[in-house]
Amino acid sequence: MSGTAGLPTGPYEGPYEAPPPHPHEPRHPDPHEPPPPGSYEPRPPGSYEPRPPGPDAKTPPAAPAPAAPVLLPGPEPRPERRLHPLTPLRRAWAPVAVILGWAVHDPNGTYRQLSALATGTLVLASLGVILVACVYGVLSWWVTWFAVTESELRIRSGVLFRRTAHIRLDRLQAVDVTRPLLGRLAGVAKLKLDVVGAKSRDELAYLAEAEARVLRAELLARAAGGAVRGPDEAERRVLWRVAPGQLAGSVLLSGGLFGSLCGAAFVSWLLWTASHSLWSIAVTAVPIVGGAATKLFRAYANAYDWTVGESPDGLRLDHGLLETAHETVPPGRVQSVRLVEPLLWRAFGWVRVELHVAGSQNSVLVPVAPYAAGRALVARVLPGTGVPEPVRPPARARWRLAWWWRGQGLAVDGHLFVARQGVLRRTTSLVPHAKVQSVHFTQGPWERALGLASLAVDHGANGTVRARARAADEARTVFHAQAARSRTSRKASPPAQWSRERP
Repeated sequence: MSGTAGLPTGPYEGPYEAPPPHPHEPRHPDPHEPPPPGSYEPRPPGSYEPRPPGPDAKTPPAAPAPAAPVLLPGPEPRPERRLHPLTPLRRAWAPVAVILGWAVHDPNGTYRQLSALATGTLVLASLGVILVACVYGVLSWWVTWFAVTESELRIRSGVLFRRTAHIRLDRLQAVDVTRPLLGRLAGVAKLKLDVVGAKSRDELAYLAEAEARVLRAELLARAAGGAVRGPDEAERRVLWRVAPGQLAGSVLLSGGLFGSLCGAAFVSWLLWTASHSLWSIAVTAVPIVGGAATKLFRAYANAYDWTVGESPDGLRLDHGLLETAHETVPPGRVQSVRLVEPLLWRAFGWVRVELHVAGSQNSVLVPVAPYAAGRALVARVLPGTGVPEPVRPPARARWRLAWWWRGQGLAVDGHLFVARQGVLRRTTSLVPHAKVQSVHFTQGPWERALGLASLAVDHGANGTVRARARAADEARTVFHAQAARSRTSRKASPPAQWSRERP
């Protein structure tokens, strides 16, 4: 047996030889075989490209590219602005006030010290005080600036002690423009800011009138979450304007004048009985009547030309005779509305409408208006609601409140909790169910014996509205239903915003 046993026989027998290449198949050159003569062509200069390293090549790793700096989003920076150049005249009174306070504290000692000084020394001292006041006013104006960002208003002030106020725009309750009498002559205005939770109002005094209006419109627009409209304020639609004659009548019939006259007459009678001296009566009665007249004139001048308007920023209130004011009330943040009817006004059908806004002082919507106009204004503040007529307590409540039970009343509908109280000065309070914070049911021993109970609701403006001497069953039913009404109304009501479209 040959040594090739087990191997295939036939045409493949014998030593192995590579098959001839196919005539149409390209021949792969051997990398170790030199190129045939005449086949080498040098590459042109600049066309050489290095061969990439193989997997076994040891090349140092390339350094990582530097990362681009990450820019965090932030508010768009705005230039810092200063107050009006006339502001130092207002700030210059501080050193003078300190000196006057020292002089009033010890008038005798001040007189002795000033009498001992020569005339030239007094003149130099006066000039020094004026110079110090001017320097202080200029320094105070120089270090005071403000800036508006997308989310806040920054106010920096203080000469000896720096103070920076960061006022969040979403916490603004009202922005008012006030023009004092001297400020109107100089063409400047004061911007007052009412912020939620603040004990005092921040202000920017003074600004040019045009700049104050533009800044007010910008703050209101940013607080509402909308775009800034530009240099012009939002257009206003006038809802009601108080006539001067009606305002004068309401001031005279408010009760303050009659109370002062009665007090002056009583004091005059006592003095005449005791001394029979007309001089004593004049010295005592004239200041009383003069003080009452001054108070009435201030009330008339403050409410003169009272105009209620409506704009996308809220309700606009413009008023004032000597000192004009332009206020804005955000309707969505009104916690309760109050209708006030003094006894002497009821013969003319007049009413005063007041608003309670969270985080701010009580605001007057209109100082005097016919009852129908007052109800229409309430409908603009609380859209979709009316003013239901309160129902008196049962007749047995007279044993609890004697004569005053006739002035009590309660009404509850799908939108409002309404309570009325007062006989000489009737007050009707309206609280939307969505603004009720808590509800209370009280029943003392005397009320329990009479089958009566009292209700009270708290709203967001730190106020309480009470309905007294109600039937116990009625009060208990309203008490249990009020919590459910408040929860449902809060879920259904939209978030409070300033900018709201009205029909």
